[in-house]
Amino acid sequence: MQEAIEKADTLLEAMGWIRRFRGKTTVIKLGGSLLEDPDARRHILLDVIFMETVGMRPVIVHGGGKAINEAVRAAGIEPHFIRGRRVTDPATLEIVRKVLAGDLNRQLTQEIEHLGGRAINLSPDTTNVLFGEKWLTEDGVDLGAVGHVTRVDRDVIEGLSYTDQVPVIPSMCVGDDGQLYNVNADTAAMAVAQALGAEKLVFLSDVNGVRRDKDDPSTIIHSLNAAEARQLIAEGVIDSGMIPKVEACLQTLDRGVGKVHIIDGRLRHSLLLEIYTTSGVGTEIRK
Repeated sequence: MQEAIEKADTLLEAMGWIRRFRGKTTVIKLGGSLLEDPDARRHILLDVIFMETVGMRPVIVHGGGKAINEAVRAAGIEPHFIRGRRVTDPATLEIVRKVLAGDLNRQLTQEIEHLGGRAINLSPDTTNVLFGEKWLTEDGVDLGAVGHVTRVDRDVIEGLSYTDQVPVIPSMCVGDDGQLYNVNADTAAMAVAQALGAEKLVFLSDVNGVRRDKDDPSTIIHSLNAAEARQLIAEGVIDSGMIPKVEACLQTLDRGVGKVHIIDGRLRHSLLLEIYTTSGVGTEIRK
């Protein structure tokens, strides 16, 4: 009986958050090692289904770097990156399209359906919703078919969300001339969140958030505003690979997204714990 009462108390704690976020859009960036971990992926998708069931409007934007690397190597091509972006020649682009817009996109959609939810894949192979143009590095280096998103078909995405389906979008965009581009998944998720005026943008990562000591998970900072985040960057507390992610979060907040979260997607039900509990499990960055 005590265990049942504790479960009821948990539901009551969640009720306030459920009511607050009902009808609100949350964009979830999924990628990296999480896509290669069937157990972690399953629990993330179950969380997404729960969110949709209680009235939130989740939208998934996914990458697929590890799967692409394996497919590229299998084709006899060595992956090549400049400033963290994949150099994408025509042969590599075809592999990216097959793996990202094809195999992974269908797999995620089918898995949501298998788990009892409703989902639809929105890709260049089905219904494209991300449009863009070629992207060059700051010093003008050409990485091939690498692009950035300049326009999002908001009407299509919102229309599907209103019919209780979860849109699943790969990080690729199409140019005005029909050229397909490979897009960094973090920036694609930012573009979608900004276009939809999302309440939340959640980066599922393999770290638990921003830490005062990057090597000690127990030093996680659960909540930051923009000024505090910039101060931590200046002090060197936020450094190396976390700097561009946090700067991207701040840029997203400046463009209308309510809050950005960085959480460890390997933690079971981390999405639900972050959104529907008072303490959360990751780092929440607010304007």
